[in-house]
Amino acid sequence: MGGKQDRNEAYGKPAKYDPSFRGPIRNRSCTDVICCVLFLLFILGYIVVGIVAWVYGDPRQVLYPRNSTGAYCGVGPNKDKPYLLYFNIFSCVLTANVITVAENGLQCPTPQPVIQSLQQELCPGFLLPSTPALGRCVPFLNSTPPELPGISSNTSISQGISGLFDILNARDISVKIFEDFAQSWYWILTALGVALVLSLLFILLLRLVAGPLVLVLILGVLGVLAYGIYHCWEEYRVLRDEGASITQLGITTNLSAYRNVQETWLAALIVLAVLEGILLLMLIFLRQRIRIAIALLEEASKAVGHMMSTLFYPLVTFVLLLICIVYWAMTALYLATSGQPQYVLWAPNASLPSCGKVQMNTSCNPMAQPVNSSCPGLRCIFQSYSSTGLVQRSLFNLQIYVVLALFWTVNWVLALGQCVLAGAFASFYWAFQKPQDIPTFPLSSAFIRTLRYHTGSLAFGALILTLVQMARVILEYIDNKLRGSQNPMARCIMCCFKCCLWCLEKFIKFLNRNAYIMIAVYGKNFCVSAKNAFMLLMRNIVRVVVLDKVTDLLLLFGKLLVVGGVGVLSFFFFTGRIQGLGRHFENPALNYYWLPIMVSILGAYVIASGFFSVFGMCVDTLFLCFLEDLERNDGSADRPYYMSKTLLKILSKKNEALPGHKKRKK
Repeated sequence: MGGKQDRNEAYGKPAKYDPSFRGPIRNRSCTDVICCVLFLLFILGYIVVGIVAWVYGDPRQVLYPRNSTGAYCGVGPNKDKPYLLYFNIFSCVLTANVITVAENGLQCPTPQPVIQSLQQELCPGFLLPSTPALGRCVPFLNSTPPELPGISSNTSISQGISGLFDILNARDISVKIFEDFAQSWYWILTALGVALVLSLLFILLLRLVAGPLVLVLILGVLGVLAYGIYHCWEEYRVLRDEGASITQLGITTNLSAYRNVQETWLAALIVLAVLEGILLLMLIFLRQRIRIAIALLEEASKAVGHMMSTLFYPLVTFVLLLICIVYWAMTALYLATSGQPQYVLWAPNASLPSCGKVQMNTSCNPMAQPVNSSCPGLRCIFQSYSSTGLVQRSLFNLQIYVVLALFWTVNWVLALGQCVLAGAFASFYWAFQKPQDIPTFPLSSAFIRTLRYHTGSLAFGALILTLVQMARVILEYIDNKLRGSQNPMARCIMCCFKCCLWCLEKFIKFLNRNAYIMIAVYGKNFCVSAKNAFMLLMRNIVRVVVLDKVTDLLLLFGKLLVVGGVGVLSFFFFTGRIQGLGRHFENPALNYYWLPIMVSILGAYVIASGFFSVFGMCVDTLFLCFLEDLERNDGSADRPYYMSKTLLKILSKKNEALPGHKKRKK
């Protein structure tokens, strides 16, 4: 007993009773003011960068096609000429020195304005039936590529031409997909409505079925492990009788070959048996804590039922995230197009002796096409955007700035949502008489309170997480650049670094989440709140692990139920297997029935994740409040427990008679 007490004191002393504490502190002050000022200055700089990008940028460079002279199609003097025609679209696949789509958009080294004659290769040598796509004339579906002189049907160039036509003919698929969406969008919305109702019902019904459902899920996991043990034993027995051993196989890179040796199945059997034994021991020795976890899940369901508006708060988070992402995308687009286009000389056969006198890749004027009869196909083509000027010279730094701003603002919005929901659910737990003592409009009160006092604390936590995420991005970039030249040892070291940063990010997210709960309840700064939350959880580490796993198992089942139900329903409806619903409920005629099914499944997953994220935040908040309640109070008339009667019964605790306690105001 003394050893356990010493271990608990190593993580701080239990919270002391505070007679003035009645739930989320209302008389609080601003926290982490310095970080708040830095965050606001950073946002102000972000706005300035956006304005600079808007002034110097020209998104027409990527939104509109442009001919060889640099003139835009569809705007200005070419307003009545919206489409770009490639005189020889096969130059996109016939040349190795082609400017890639990824770098400069759909640019091919073909002469585009009709200025000179066919002999000078400035007019199209052939015409194909075409159709506009992204402002460019591309060969129409089923059009046949012409026979080009000197090109055999067996060459890789011919294969490239065929591949080009396959890509261009994919436009027909996009048209069919658009038609399917036009025919089925209202049924997709109906499926999403079903997902919303199922998610809501699952959360609200947990107060009635949480216990039996958790028991069924645990027994199901035990059953799956037991079947796995049986299957591994059968495979091992058969291979053992056949004498198939790893000594006969040796070491091979063909991993599937290890399925046919007895040692593989023996190892799998041992692992599953160990997991089965651990789970059984947990059920035996941790049954009390599992009951507490179930009771907290039931209490969380009641809290959500009393504050239904919290279920729709993810919509606010979604709108704020959308604003952050759209602003970043527009700023990045304008920054990327802030330079002036540069043109250089290029020829498809620059290695010919006749082109030796022409210095390739030198700047040129696209308005005056170079004419050199000795070098066939000489062109003045677009190369890149200029890097001169203050904005252009600082372009890389500005791009880093906007990426950092994206991560920081997104993490701040997510932190805001967690802190607001924590404040609302904490007010539910610390209401002694429920629902009478629950404050009016708890969600809006928590939102205003968080913005007014704790913007800096949220920015502090978001900044720590952002720095780790930026480090992961930089590491991924380095790994991608050096992937071809790395030796096995370097790849192993890089993998270890990536794994460590991934674990660090997960830990910081966990710490931030609990810190925001403590901020919402007590109004302390980020560091103090993170420390108190961590110490409180470490003093109750076994309860933390049990509740976390039980909650994860339950929410996983809920997601599978919602997504699987919507997926099965969508499959039977869109494939026409549901009959007899009447003329108004007939399935639409579709080109690809799997498309609305996949969209419905994806939308159902997003909706279920939004609802269950609120429920998960509710469980975590109530759990921390429950631990604080245990340490602060003892059930006496002056220090009553705020937990539910179910939790009191599980812990064999009770509150003394409190005749005047009901009149106590929060």
